[in-house]
Amino acid sequence: MDRKITELTKLYYTIGEVSDMFGVSKSLIRYWESEFAVLKPHKNSKGDRRFTKQNIEQLDLIYYLVKEKGFTLDGAKKEIRAKKSTLIRRRKVIDSLVHIRSGLTALRDQLT
Repeated sequence: MDRKITELTKLYYTIGEVSDMFGVSKSLIRYWESEFAVLKPHKNSKGDRRFTKQNIEQLDLIYYLVKEKGFTLDGAKKEIRAKKSTLIRRRKVIDSLVHIRSGLTALRDQLT
């Protein structure tokens, strides 16, 4: 799992920052944007993409389905249409559990 999403504190993120978060190329992010109707980042007057927290959550769901679960793009699109709220909720629970585990591991390491 290459995702490195931390606390999202900024209003907008550049495509470079987003590609670093997910450990993928900028071109893959642009490709996913063209393939998934739910992913529509804002663009400034120069045409630069500005990703909001919601855009990053959408990308996280796409990344999870395609890269971690092995869905094809068509399969991921169908899954998002059919079960979007369930998938988002499940993804948040998994992220919370990973965060708790890393905290417990750090605490254990401090005690030994």
